[in-house]
Amino acid sequence: MRIGIACYPTFGGSGVVASELGLELAKRGHQVHVISLDLPIRLEAFSERVIFHEIGTSSYPLFKHPPVTLNAACKMIDIAEVYKLDILHVHYAIPWAVCAHLAREVLAESNQKLKIVTTLHGTDITLVGSEPAFYAMTRFGIRRSDAVTAVSQYLKNATIETFKIDGRIDVIHNFVDNERFKPKEDSSTCGRLCFAPQGEPIMVHVSNFRPVKNIPDVVRTFALLRKRMPARLLMVGDGPELPAARALAKELGVAEDTQFLGNQHAIENILAMSDVFILPSAHESFGLSALEAMSCGLPVLATEIGGLGEVVTPGVDGWLCRVGDCECMADRAYDLMSNPEKRKAFGHAARHKAVTHFAPEKIVPLYEAVYERVMK
Repeated sequence: MRIGIACYPTFGGSGVVASELGLELAKRGHQVHVISLDLPIRLEAFSERVIFHEIGTSSYPLFKHPPVTLNAACKMIDIAEVYKLDILHVHYAIPWAVCAHLAREVLAESNQKLKIVTTLHGTDITLVGSEPAFYAMTRFGIRRSDAVTAVSQYLKNATIETFKIDGRIDVIHNFVDNERFKPKEDSSTCGRLCFAPQGEPIMVHVSNFRPVKNIPDVVRTFALLRKRMPARLLMVGDGPELPAARALAKELGVAEDTQFLGNQHAIENILAMSDVFILPSAHESFGLSALEAMSCGLPVLATEIGGLGEVVTPGVDGWLCRVGDCECMADRAYDLMSNPEKRKAFGHAARHKAVTHFAPEKIVPLYEAVYERVMK
């Protein structure tokens, strides 16, 4: 098939999943065209069946702000016409599903039929899409898609409840590249000892540092843990909550034991040298970063909200605590990090689940089945 994929290029889960899906589809013989504002983070390597198309911006004086959505629709039209796309798979209802619908209407004038598949990732439903200003447009984009998928059962239920959707929504969980994200010998430049010179256990967090990720709770949990045992915290990512997190680490006296590493491309190396992953989000429709950590053999400490319960099994490969319960997370972290054998058992279970339930060969055929269904 000739498949177009529209997504955001950021470090967030939707862009990562869209990019990884494009690469996996190319391996399976499909022609893939990725349409985005910039080169998505996971498309650094060349693939002969994946072509990237950048959405440009207009600088015409009439426009006070660049009309990004119109530029996106125009790019979709251009790529669909030139490459005769069969399907346009958009990741996020706002704005990509609406842009895709506009592109399809224009293409219909020349009798080109374009199918639209929309994948819902979370905040497009739970935050942005549910805003009164965007509600009607989000619902329109979802209802006019030929197929809709959600990354968790939780998100499917939330979509139906919020937008009163009566059409079919397929639940297709995110997947992880088990060969890239796997337990391995430390392969970073400075090595594990660079971060934990005395061999201290390492807690790690990876996110885009938005308020929804509850960044202060990462630092508070670590501060409670640090009172009970030596440990190190690695904070990977960047975003609006970063300055406050630095200040809080200093205030709580754990700044010297906390490393802020910024955005990283090879996060699998950082995960593989760590011991426990923490994700205390206030909202999380799936938790791709948690799955990537599990694939690297890390137990996950997360909150019992959203779709995280579809990823983490408490008492087996991690623990779930109530949102804001830093005492619970610190207790669970201490239990694992002070007991290497127990941590290792949880890590083995985490890796096993990632390989057996969330491998590309398990998930990508589900998307192909959706494509085949809408083409018929």
